Amino acid sequence: MGNHTSSSLENTAAAPVNQIQETISNNCVVIFSKTSCSYCTMAKKLFHDMNVSYKVVELDLLEYGSQFQDALCTMTGDRTVPRIFVNGTFIGGAMDTHRLHQEGKLLPLVHQCYLKKSKRKEF
Repeated sequence: MGNHTSSSLENTAAAPVNQIQETISNNCVVIFSKTSCSYCTMAKKLFHDMNVSYKVVELDLLEYGSQFQDALCTMTGDRTVPRIFVNGTFIGGAMDTHRLHQEGKLLPLVHQCYLKKSKRKEF
């Protein structure tokens, strides 16, 4: 019984990373967020105002949200939210995303992803 518990814990630890990677690879824009976070709201509003569809994962509504946040910390170097990925790449939090937008670099990253996805569908 003890071995079963440890192996299920290992599976639980690996599952968030796998689910995060799968979500990132299946969506052009992914925002790992918390419902009560004003920076998360600001980031979602930015993409909404640009008319860019995005996938939101609300960590505070997930049963294993803290494990997801731990996995995101390992992947990105920080536990803060939002953790924003565009075209499979971590671009930062809300302020980083706003800076990219102000510099005119955010929309081209998004468009690259949609171009890649549309080319995959042609084959």
